[in-house]
Amino acid sequence: MGTTALDVEAVRARFSALRGPTAFLDGPGGTQCPDSVIDAVAAYLRESNANLGGRFGSSRRSDALLAEARLAAADFLRCEPDEAIFGQNMTTLNFMLSRTVGRTLAAGDEILVTRLDHDANVSPWLELAHDLDLTVGFVDVRDDTTLDLDDLERQLTERTRIVAFPLASNAAGTLTDAHRIVELAHDAGALAWADAVHYAPHAPIDAAALGADVLICSPYKFYGPHLGVAFGRAELLERWRPYKVRPAAPEPLGQRFETGTLAHELLAGFVAAVEYVESIGWGAMGAHERALGERFLDELPDRCTLHGLPTMEGRVATFAFTVAGVSPGAVAEHLGERDIAVWDGDYYAVELMRRLGLDDEGAVRAGFVHYNTPAEVDRLVAALEEL
Repeated sequence: MGTTALDVEAVRARFSALRGPTAFLDGPGGTQCPDSVIDAVAAYLRESNANLGGRFGSSRRSDALLAEARLAAADFLRCEPDEAIFGQNMTTLNFMLSRTVGRTLAAGDEILVTRLDHDANVSPWLELAHDLDLTVGFVDVRDDTTLDLDDLERQLTERTRIVAFPLASNAAGTLTDAHRIVELAHDAGALAWADAVHYAPHAPIDAAALGADVLICSPYKFYGPHLGVAFGRAELLERWRPYKVRPAAPEPLGQRFETGTLAHELLAGFVAAVEYVESIGWGAMGAHERALGERFLDELPDRCTLHGLPTMEGRVATFAFTVAGVSPGAVAEHLGERDIAVWDGDYYAVELMRRLGLDDEGAVRAGFVHYNTPAEVDRLVAALEEL
């Protein structure tokens, strides 16, 4: 069965934010929200704003919302509702969960991270290693920004306890062979700890099929509000001792790892974001983004150097590039003056920028999601040709 073509103008009509002149090519740093998400946040605050567990209407509606949010997370991540964990953002969740698993580790244990990772899946492990006398190893990246799985195999030992890795690079857009990484980690007796933040806006996640033990993402990267959501394998969540206050409910499993009162209004927005993605369909979104990426790669000016894979094979439509003779900051400023939103710097992909020799000023990053248009790609290319 073929993929239904995306009606991008109909999509854009669902976003008030896209009615202005700005070409939002900054999706890797956070996407715009459709009006349905904004309306859901506002409706909760108007109609159901209360804490959980009360014997009155707005509290009971909040209880129902949290249950609905866990079901939405289960649909989005393809896991059990009890395996979903909500938090402030991916970074905060990862620091919390890494501290929790730290209770099971001992001095001399080893953790592997990659040079492709966002630092939110590196620094939590470095800090844990500092506190517990652990060892952290870095899996290398090839010149084309693909992960060196041979290096991963070489570094695995009987003391390896965690293999932390991304599904996709937030800087270069490179995909990883996640199934193989999980297999290697499990063969060594280690946990597979996946950062799905940059992957989540571009393709469906199936945590159960992937086999990862922990997987974390950020709804604000896939058209939702600012919060974090994680999957944790039930067997582990049952075994781990969470950091929580004594009166907190012990069940469902994921809730044991949620400290304090959640931002319920953002959970309402999260539910709406999942519903929005389902209404568009991954096939249509992916095909449209691939076409935009191919258009950009075909038109990239000669003065621009791409840092990453040269085709759309093995990547998502996120591109890091530099312009000869012009700093990334100056390029971003030039584009911003023309209402084209991009990022510059290292985007917290510290190790990858060092590996590419770009750790001084970083690179320019442009990313396309399904609400972007061919005309916006052409605007970007035309503005780059002015430099």
